[in-house]
Amino acid sequence: MSKRRRSVILPPMSLFAATFSEAFSLLATFDDRVAEIVVLSLRVSGGAVLIGMLFGLPLGACLAIGNFPGKHTLSVLMNGLMGAPSVVVGVVVYLLLSRSGPLGDYGLLYTPAAMVFAQSLLVIPLMAAITRQVIEDAWQRYAEELRMMRFSWWQSVTTLLYDCRHSLVVAVLAGLGRAMSEVGAVMIVGGNIDRATRVMTTTIALETSKGDLPLAIALGVVLVVVILALNAFAFAMRGWAMRRYG
Repeated sequence: MSKRRRSVILPPMSLFAATFSEAFSLLATFDDRVAEIVVLSLRVSGGAVLIGMLFGLPLGACLAIGNFPGKHTLSVLMNGLMGAPSVVVGVVVYLLLSRSGPLGDYGLLYTPAAMVFAQSLLVIPLMAAITRQVIEDAWQRYAEELRMMRFSWWQSVTTLLYDCRHSLVVAVLAGLGRAMSEVGAVMIVGGNIDRATRVMTTTIALETSKGDLPLAIALGVVLVVVILALNAFAFAMRGWAMRRYG
């Protein structure tokens, strides 16, 4: 007489606890998959934020103190692009980098470089819009003083960017949060290729759909901890700078 195997169905709370227990076990043992995905995520998002700082901060400052035709239109455009759908940006970058696109010869599609490119297009308008507001407030206070010192337009931009550097941490953190939480664009241009272009957000989406919840939760915990740690560090550095320099 053969015995019938009966599957064991865990109660909801037991399944919840078991999933989180396995997730924290992955973190405690420094699982190679988790480490590799986290490092790639930090590389891609860090590169996008660096590009955002190089282009977004000066652009926002120029919009704040510049006086040129189309200034208000460009300001409205920057504010509108702050909430640009990531999938739309991903499709545009895909068309640019595809074989038939203008940048297809460089072979960047489905590489981390393509992901950095897509995330940069998302964070630059956000950082520029926040910077414009910060520098505009400072320009109202120091405009006459800078004019009396005969500062050129570009000298005024660089001076105010340096003077407001502690307040601009908010713009950098906003860009970092947008980059690290992005899914749609990097999924389209990166392809979510294992051990090549798979970052935390795309892995969470994939593993959740596959039912591998422990890995998804482990990466989610890392993502939240990284963002909170960076925000805490930036807040502490800003507080220290304000106490030291006033």
